Amino acid sequence: MPVEEFVAGWISGALGLVLGHPFDTVKLLGFFKGMSFPIASTAVVNSVLFGVYSNTLLVLTATSHQERRAQPPSYTHIFLAGCTGGFLQAYCLAPFDLIKVRLQNQTEPRAQPGSPPPRYQGPVHCAASIFREEGPRGLFRGAWALTLRDTPTVGIYFITYEGLCRQYTPEGQNPSSATVLVAGGFAGIASWVAATPLDVIKSRMQMDGLRRRVYQGMLDCMVSSVRQEGLGVFFRGVTINSARAFPVNAVTFLSYEYLLRWWG
Repeated sequence: MPVEEFVAGWISGALGLVLGHPFDTVKLLGFFKGMSFPIASTAVVNSVLFGVYSNTLLVLTATSHQERRAQPPSYTHIFLAGCTGGFLQAYCLAPFDLIKVRLQNQTEPRAQPGSPPPRYQGPVHCAASIFREEGPRGLFRGAWALTLRDTPTVGIYFITYEGLCRQYTPEGQNPSSATVLVAGGFAGIASWVAATPLDVIKSRMQMDGLRRRVYQGMLDCMVSSVRQEGLGVFFRGVTINSARAFPVNAVTFLSYEYLLRWWG
């Protein structure tokens, strides 16, 4: 099994996160709050995503990454490989994403005389607290919504990227840097537009249980959210998600492609 895709995914994921973390956090609290933990976790998860995607395509088409420009895989194969990568990514991401959301949503004042300490002192303390207070299943709170979010949307993500690259690249050639940047950016937007409704539910499920249980499950969360806030609740954050998605995924794909060309 080729490992270059895993390493390239790890590095490109870290670069994309550094660029996108302020966008991700501005909708919650502060620009670079809790950044060290997401850099490590997202880089690992991204390596799983790109590594599984590329190796699934290798199984389906018997062509390596370097050979796919001359022998492009079908969109069906791309979608299936993307869904496989998204499913496994979600499985690996769930506890890390929960911890990140809990840390970013802390609103307790810090370092002020007489103020109580924050609920969580860091990612390890957060994980241990969730495990102690909510049990092992607590670390996977919102995992179903995350899986349903990532499995199809990652398929859309890779189809959009490959489709735009093929449209603006002469047959058999590698896409230019500009094409990779634009294709990667629009792939990120397309996937986040599709993902935002379940991302809203995922975040609410992850915060549920912090003080008291509000929702009985994912379906109850959806129904309660619509009753209280209307259908528009499912598109909350779509603007900031899209604004974040374009530069993050443009940089992610550009670094990923160039790393593989350099190693190939």
